[in-house]
Amino acid sequence: MGYIKTGQFISLDGVIEAPESWHFPYFDDEMGAAVGALMDNDAMLLGRRTYDGFAEYWPQADANDPMTAQMNSARKYVVSNTLTEATWENSTIVSGDEKAVAAELTKLKADNRLGITGSAGLVQWLLQHSLVDELHLLVHPIVVGKGQKLFADGDSVPLKLLSSTTFGTGVVHLVYTNA
Repeated sequence: MGYIKTGQFISLDGVIEAPESWHFPYFDDEMGAAVGALMDNDAMLLGRRTYDGFAEYWPQADANDPMTAQMNSARKYVVSNTLTEATWENSTIVSGDEKAVAAELTKLKADNRLGITGSAGLVQWLLQHSLVDELHLLVHPIVVGKGQKLFADGDSVPLKLLSSTTFGTGVVHLVYTNA
C-alpha cells in the first residue's frame, strides 16, 4: 500500500521559501536521518513551480554528489495544468480538473509511496482533499520575517498529531495526518 507523504522545512512564522538561507545552521545528524527517511519513496510528487526549479538545477548539479543521481533518476509526477512537456528525466505530468487530478493521485498512491518537498500550493490542495497521509513539519526555531508561507488563506483542515520529536538544535519534527 502506498501513501502521499510531505516533508517541509518551516520557520516559526510559517515560511518555507528559500530554506537554503536559514535552514542549514540547524541541520545535524538527527535531522539528516529524518530527511533521509522522508526521501525513501517510490516517486516524487511536485507542484509546477517546484518542478521547474528542480528541473533547472538537478540535471546540471555536481555528478559526484550522490543526491544528484537520486534526484535525477527518481520517478517524478508533476501536478500542473499549464506544463505541456516534462523534459526532466522520468517525469510525468498529472493534469485535469480537480476531480480528475484527485482520482489520478488516489490511483497513484494506492501502489506508490509518493513524497513531496516544497510545493506549498499542491500540499495545501492535497490537504483540503484529504489526500495527504503524513504531513511532516520540521519547525525551525527562527522567525524568517518574509517569504512564501506553507499555508495561505483557505478552508479549515483539521489534523491529528501522530508524533513529535525535538532535535538537539531546537528543531521540532511534527507528524500529522488528516483528522
